[in-house]
Amino acid sequence: MFRFQNLDIWQRGTDVVVRSFRLADFLDQQRMYRFAEQVRSASLSITNNIAEGSGSLSNNEFRNFLNIARRSTFETANMCLTIPKIGLTSQERMMPLVGQLDELSRMILEFHRQIPRNPSRRR
Repeated sequence: MFRFQNLDIWQRGTDVVVRSFRLADFLDQQRMYRFAEQVRSASLSITNNIAEGSGSLSNNEFRNFLNIARRSTFETANMCLTIPKIGLTSQERMMPLVGQLDELSRMILEFHRQIPRNPSRRR
């Protein structure tokens, strides 16, 4: 089993990915292919970066990947908040996913804070 599979943030992230991919399928039906691909890419980046960072040999590197994962939650949320403004769906339909993204972002930040920084090397 990989280390990341035991992390709550990765498990919650996969739930976000599933919901995001459903949104992307809907966007494909609306012929909004670029939006659909960007939603898929940004949401998958969340779990990809958590997984990749968990394989790091240093805490600082892992923390950096968690930062990237958290930024991807913001990117995905931005699209979820923008899509209703251009009339593709209702804001109410997007709020559950936006709520999941907000919660996941907070979880990643808390997890990030718990990882100790690597001590600086002195020569």
